[in-house]
Amino acid sequence: MSDPQSPNPQNPPPPSSNKTPSEIKPGNGNYSGQKLHFPNPPETTNPDAATLREQWRFAIRQYSKWYSHAWGTAILAGVSFFALGWIIKGSNPIPSFRTDDSSSSPSNGDKEKTTQ
Repeated sequence: MSDPQSPNPQNPPPPSSNKTPSEIKPGNGNYSGQKLHFPNPPETTNPDAATLREQWRFAIRQYSKWYSHAWGTAILAGVSFFALGWIIKGSNPIPSFRTDDSSSSPSNGDKEKTTQ
């Protein structure tokens, strides 16, 4: 890799480019003389390995927290809608959980035997 501090003789910077990357001048004619700055200017050098490791661990913790919050919210919403359906319907809103009194009535196998 090339040394980032060695100057590149083929592409010299223009003489009027003494601005830093975080400075912006407005394009309209009423310039107030104040420099506008980016809200988060880029770093000039790469951070060391310890800083990157700390930032990575922080990002993982944040993602884990958001992920668990999302699952918690989804479960809470599911339980809430189930309870709301139970209240509106007056019984279990999920048909697969419906309980039939099959003990008092004959089963399908018994019905076939009696009709034949």
